[in-house]
Amino acid sequence: MRKISPKIAIDGKSVEYLEGSYNNTGGGKAAELEFSLPLTYGGSTKLWNKEVTLFLNESDSTPLFRGWIKRAQPTFNDITILAMDALGYLVKGGDSEKAKIQLTDTDNLDGLTASAAIVAALKKAKLNTKLGTDFIGDTSPRVSSSNPPLRGTMGVEEIITFLISKAIDESGTLPRPNIYKLLDDGSQSQLIIELEADVDTAQINHIYTEDDNIVSLSINEKKIPTIINVTGQGVMGTFSHDSAITALDRNYLEVSNDNLKSPAECVEFGRKVFEANLKNQYEYAIEVAEGEYLMENDVVRVETENRDYSGNYRVIGKSISFSPSSYDIGIVINRKPPTLAEYIGSRDN
Repeated sequence: MRKISPKIAIDGKSVEYLEGSYNNTGGGKAAELEFSLPLTYGGSTKLWNKEVTLFLNESDSTPLFRGWIKRAQPTFNDITILAMDALGYLVKGGDSEKAKIQLTDTDNLDGLTASAAIVAALKKAKLNTKLGTDFIGDTSPRVSSSNPPLRGTMGVEEIITFLISKAIDESGTLPRPNIYKLLDDGSQSQLIIELEADVDTAQINHIYTEDDNIVSLSINEKKIPTIINVTGQGVMGTFSHDSAITALDRNYLEVSNDNLKSPAECVEFGRKVFEANLKNQYEYAIEVAEGEYLMENDVVRVETENRDYSGNYRVIGKSISFSPSSYDIGIVINRKPPTLAEYIGSRDN
């Protein structure tokens, strides 16, 4: 196991923490950092909304986490701090309400690509100082914010999720969505858009083996949409899978693709979406000895003695529990059915 020496700073000043945990579930959700400080640190009320950074090693040029304190709870033994990264402002807007903007017929996001509309929405919500967009990129394929036009009072997170969900790449065998996540440039959190990684063709960022660096593994079964309503360009179609409904129950999903021109194309696209979800039905939570710098959408390879159980997996989330003298790393990946978990489990028997 590699050595790391986590460093936490509040407003740029290093603090002597007791223990901490970092959790990033991905999927556009805010990452959280929770840690405890000695009671001697001072009043908890003075800590609210201060910037917090977590560096895994003092030599790192960029932090693993940059966020702001949302809760400081003193106990008899310590002060427990909870900080959320910049995506937390989309949920709470720095307060108890979601960050929202008003869009009218005269003041709106019409005529922009998804990325340009997101930049404009962040500026309208005055979040552009928390969420940088210098490296935002754009969706693949590019989509317009005008179809349908966005109107009324809308949450910024709602706008981002809607616009990015419109862009589905069909250049491969199965359709792939776009995602958004944070990347720190050393001074600010930057929002970036990228295409979900194709595990069959993407560069491998790390290799795990059952004997060397996999500590433990568990599995979570995701809900698979069995009835998929598809909206195209002025047309609609529904794909449903009868045997899957019998086995998995009725789970609904709505998607849109402006490139679809007929109900038949909508139904066929719904079938591809079903197959893509079926392929990613299972998520694995793995405790590992390495991989602290992996990010959402990175691709890792798991190798076992039986080649049938080896494969490439996409990183969905990551968690790290740490103290000044120890740490544990967990990653969540998806790609294949539960045979991998069953195989590794059988090796322990």
